Amino acid sequence: MKCSIFVPGHITGFFEIIDHQNPLYKGSRGAGVVIDKGVLTELKIEDGVGDVQVKINGKSDPKNASITYKTIDLIKTHFKLEDKNINIKHEFQVPISTGFGTSAACALGTSLAIVKTLDLSLTFNKAASIAHLAEIEMKSGLGDVIAEITGGIVLRLKEGSPGIGRTDRIIEKNRDEEVFIISKTLGEIATSEIIEDPYYKKRINQTGGRLLDELLKRPDLGVFLKLSRKFAEETSLINAELHEVIEVFEDETMGASMAMLGNTAFALSKTPDTSVEGAIISKVDNFGCKFI
Repeated sequence: MKCSIFVPGHITGFFEIIDHQNPLYKGSRGAGVVIDKGVLTELKIEDGVGDVQVKINGKSDPKNASITYKTIDLIKTHFKLEDKNINIKHEFQVPISTGFGTSAACALGTSLAIVKTLDLSLTFNKAASIAHLAEIEMKSGLGDVIAEITGGIVLRLKEGSPGIGRTDRIIEKNRDEEVFIISKTLGEIATSEIIEDPYYKKRINQTGGRLLDELLKRPDLGVFLKLSRKFAEETSLINAELHEVIEVFEDETMGASMAMLGNTAFALSKTPDTSVEGAIISKVDNFGCKFI
């Protein structure tokens, strides 16, 4: 039995951390953009002895595959999979651990593909909630799962897993004009080191808590970019090297900021052109997860 699914990446512009004892209700409020580059997951299930194999870009990668193993373990708490051999291959179209929501994409791809292939008694939101739980337990993300199933320029209005959290979208004013996302990655940032750090957590919530309300008063791409830049500056998450790239993007595009949480600069642009070498060019994905 086989299944393939594409899960788009997600770049967060700004966010607020909302804690809760129940991980289904824990998450973030904020805003970001879902892009048409992400993670392609291929699943193969056969009768066997419960063996699980995960490869990332064709290789064994225990560190980055940990979210996939956690997702499978969570599914096993509800469904008997001991007599199934599970083989999963993730192909990444964006860098790992750099602010593109790849851990959420792996968790979503794994959960949705297994539920579909084995015809498990779970709805889409319930299956996606398992991915959210995996993210919370691994401390690898807070709001990427619900964003990636929504698509578009996402507003995360209420924290929590799919079915509990609530989202909306910014309407792109000129739908005939394509919006490009231009990004440049300078390295990795461990999400857990930021969202679990009391200093950064305080600064994130002091700043991010009010920005979503400002964006809702004027839901516009330009405002989203300005508020994202404000968030990056006021939280002190942005470093000098990344600041230089953002300044170049700022001059060439509609606006730019830092991808949360990754050592990555991103910009929205009316053209795919940039002077920054090695930039990743993508478009807005308005559809979310897609079985292939």
